[in-house]
Amino acid sequence: MNARRPSYLGFGKEKYAWKSDVDYRAHPELYRVGKGEQGVLICQPYKSVIGPLWRFKNPDIALESAEAIYELFSGFMDVGDFVGADLARKYLQMGYTRARRYANYKGGRKYDKANDYAMLERGTGEQLKAGSAAVFYDYWQKAEDHPGYKRAKADWKKAYG
Repeated sequence: MNARRPSYLGFGKEKYAWKSDVDYRAHPELYRVGKGEQGVLICQPYKSVIGPLWRFKNPDIALESAEAIYELFSGFMDVGDFVGADLARKYLQMGYTRARRYANYKGGRKYDKANDYAMLERGTGEQLKAGSAAVFYDYWQKAEDHPGYKRAKADWKKAYG
């Protein structure tokens, strides 16, 4: 595989730790923390609860979105729902990374599919999205730094992976 090609090409769905047909609220033991944002767009019922709140069109919309998602994060932490908290944290992280992608690349496209997935020119995106990214970054870090979350994440990874 060409080193420039995006990692999603050749994706092995059967080996992916997260499954779309699992209810992770009913079976939290099947959830894996993973790396970065893995599983965020698959894990139900959380995807249906958090996903509709996730927006980053401009900094004002991003602030409203990040606040709502962080409120869910806090609520999940309050009731001891680590899976929900971790997925809310991942949506905050994804708000940052996706907004940065759109700030850096026109249309959020990093690779040129028609040209053997060559990297497109950076710096062609919407600078408004950089403000959205900054909003999500602050809330993502706030979630990461939550003392109860850090402890719960370490315990979860030790118990389940």
